[in-house]
Amino acid sequence: MSPFGPWLLVLGGGVILIEGVVAGVWSVRLVRQGRALSARLERERGFVQADVARLRETLEETRRLWEPWRRALRRLRHPSLPLCLPRSGGARRASSPRVP
Repeated sequence: MSPFGPWLLVLGGGVILIEGVVAGVWSVRLVRQGRALSARLERERGFVQADVARLRETLEETRRLWEPWRRALRRLRHPSLPLCLPRSGGARRASSPRVP
C-alpha cells in the first residue's frame, strides 16, 4: 500500500466537508433572499389589487354617470339618422316663410 492513499482520503474528505459548508452558506442566503422577495411580491400584489379595485369603482361610477345619456347616444348612432336629417332640414326650410 502507498503512503499517499490515507492522505488523499483525508484530503478528499476535507474538500467534501468544505464544499458542504459553502453549499450550506449559499443555501441559507438563497432562502433569506427568497423570503425577502416573497414579502416584496406580496406587498406589490396588495398595491396592484388596491389599484384594480379603485379602477373598478371608477368604471362603475362612469357607467352610472353615462346611464342617462345611453338612450340618446343609441339614437344618435342609428344607421338611418344621416339620411333623415337632411330631409327634415330641407322640409323645414321649404315650409318656413322667407324674410326678404
